[in-house]
Amino acid sequence: MAHSHAMPSPVALPGVSKIVAVGSGKGGVGKTTVAVNLAIALSKLGQRVGLIDADIYGPNVPLMMGSSKQPMVGPGNVIEPNLTHGIKTISIGYISPGDKPLVMRGPMLHQIIRQFLQQVNWGELDYLIVDLPPGTGDVVISLVQTVPLTGAVVVSTPSDVSLEDARKALEMFAQVHVEVLGIVENMSHFTCPHCHQEIDIFSRGGAERTAKQFNIPFLGSIELIPAIREGGDRGLPVTLAGPKSPQAAEFYTAAQKLMEQAEAAAAKATDVIEIK
Repeated sequence: MAHSHAMPSPVALPGVSKIVAVGSGKGGVGKTTVAVNLAIALSKLGQRVGLIDADIYGPNVPLMMGSSKQPMVGPGNVIEPNLTHGIKTISIGYISPGDKPLVMRGPMLHQIIRQFLQQVNWGELDYLIVDLPPGTGDVVISLVQTVPLTGAVVVSTPSDVSLEDARKALEMFAQVHVEVLGIVENMSHFTCPHCHQEIDIFSRGGAERTAKQFNIPFLGSIELIPAIREGGDRGLPVTLAGPKSPQAAEFYTAAQKLMEQAEAAAAKATDVIEIK
């Protein structure tokens, strides 16, 4: 007999094929930039994509996606996600707009995450991308208790401090039995616009070495380009320009690799079910 204090088992979302969390050990590594641009790249590669901004304390998705409208709530309290750049999106930033910081306790946080997953009209999706708050913690636990995750992407910069935190994130995903589908090195290198030489501001290649060390796929390095930040600040992410744009190309490569890893992980998951 199951005890009442047993963990709730995750329940798949009908119509949603793969759920991928994007996390990082620390803030300031451009995790939301990577999540948003991966979501748009996947969508432009023909996938149906949803995006949950699970960063309850500092939701940046509304700014980066250029949308702030309050979502409609339909019958049965079903929330209609905002449709922006072809992506169904939900964020706490749409619901409590402005700069008011939210003070939240564990249970409240868990309820919001659950609502974002189960009470939003996601419809049919190939990918639901979840942009996690920085660090390791409650939101991930709420997530894995609510839905089965296909896997996670860890974002790091090449600097030692960021890599140390990325390793913590890897350990956390291992503890909750979530497969890490890959590591993205963000702000990898910078090309001087004048002399066109590459400058490794944060010592490039660190995340790739970490990926090798932990035997995790490396999804690619995203160059430190002002256009990427500017796109996010204007609500027009660089990936909207398509895979041929030199500024967006690395995101498309990463999205393509992520798709391969996610499809393999999803296939493994269904194999397990069939054996039972």
